[in-house]
Amino acid sequence: MIIPSARRAVPGLLAVVGAIGGAGAAWHYADLGLTLSHYDARGHLVVARRIFDSLTPGWQQIGAVWLPLPHLLNALPVQIDPFYRTGASAIAISIASFAIATAAIGWIVLLITESASAALAGAAVFALNPNVLYLQATPMTEPLLITLTTVAVGLLIAGSRGAGWAFALACLTRYEAWPVTGAAMAAAVWTQRRSGQTWRVAIAEVRAVALYPAVAIVAFSIFSRAVVGKWFVGTDFFVPENKALGDPILAAREIGWGARELSGPGLLAIGAAGAAAAAVVGLAVRERARALMALSLMSTAAIPWAAFFKGHPFRIRYMIPLIAVQAVGAGVLAGIARWRPVRMAAVIAVVAVTAYELEPLDAKAPMVVEAQWDRPNVPVRARVTACLGSPEGGATIMASMGSLGHYMQEASRSGFTIRHFLHEGNGDLWLAALDNPRPFVEWILIEEKAQGGDMLARRSREHPTFLEGYSRVCEGAGLALYKRAKG
Repeated sequence: MIIPSARRAVPGLLAVVGAIGGAGAAWHYADLGLTLSHYDARGHLVVARRIFDSLTPGWQQIGAVWLPLPHLLNALPVQIDPFYRTGASAIAISIASFAIATAAIGWIVLLITESASAALAGAAVFALNPNVLYLQATPMTEPLLITLTTVAVGLLIAGSRGAGWAFALACLTRYEAWPVTGAAMAAAVWTQRRSGQTWRVAIAEVRAVALYPAVAIVAFSIFSRAVVGKWFVGTDFFVPENKALGDPILAAREIGWGARELSGPGLLAIGAAGAAAAAVVGLAVRERARALMALSLMSTAAIPWAAFFKGHPFRIRYMIPLIAVQAVGAGVLAGIARWRPVRMAAVIAVVAVTAYELEPLDAKAPMVVEAQWDRPNVPVRARVTACLGSPEGGATIMASMGSLGHYMQEASRSGFTIRHFLHEGNGDLWLAALDNPRPFVEWILIEEKAQGGDMLARRSREHPTFLEGYSRVCEGAGLALYKRAKG
């Protein structure tokens, strides 16, 4: 597909504007003290840091519940204490991801509609969303996921073999990329078939691209097996409490409700109408069959749907990747018409609804509100940290990283590093301490309330002798701190 030079400049322009706007939003949220307010934002910094900063440093510290790419990208920068304590290096990755994703969304719309104005309108639906703007101002991993999936889909539409590498990287970032990759490969086979290829040739062409993400997924599964003894970590890291447990319809409704809350009913309707238009055109018009590939971005809903169906607590953050396909759909709806006056009217309508429903720095945006759930607990936990005294004594603290990773990052403000903590990632050392902690740790830190208590809380309930020789010295915000008795 040939795009005039003026249109080719659109993605570059969007990337520049996105980088400037993203940096400005990041500065705004940092000024409000919200950069690390989400507990997972701190948790991602801990996983990246512990690869080198650990009682047992090494490749095993990369982890196997969260996918590795975001932590590998940030592993070296967060060894610098200011970057670790503020999240600055991870935020820089998020801002860059936001800028590239904004450009990629515009590029996808441009490839499908050949309309620069529609590309700009679609990108605006994504870039002006306050939930997206907040998330790209944090160390969270969704911005990198959205970037890699949109770039991969754009490359696939453009017919570039580089799509395979992009899909592979996306599949090593977040699990939502796995169904997107499968859907995109299926759409690519259909597109090849519509272009006149036989099914055999079409499958062979796409297989050459699909090989890269397939290898990435297999490699991660082998890594997971080596680290935690499972090919894939499923549902044993949360307490099933969602009302959609076992109800597929209710799980789907929760996703629909979340998508509407994140943007508004108008933009949701426009995005859905645009996705439907892309499907119709992709199926009916041979020259536009590639439009179907863009709809693969909708598959990010598969992972939260499955999670809610299995009882995972509702998190509106899981629906944010859907804003990318909503933006593409809005852009397609704006630019699909061939008659220029109709196209311009549609662009104006999309821009008007975007301006009406989105307030870019809305303090009450659902993602901003959700990110602050844990904020009141931070000063209370600081009092527990004060009970630990100075980290210079070198005493080791036993704590579950699965439940208290965010606390470990908070404690860095008082000088504590990951090496001060004995956690699940320390393998045999951790297992030995579970059996008898007294020879290994002076302190035991237990989360007693969240999700019914962490694994140390369960251990103390099931094995009353676990805390023998320790006395409770501090508590707050669900944390209980125990100190080993002398002698």
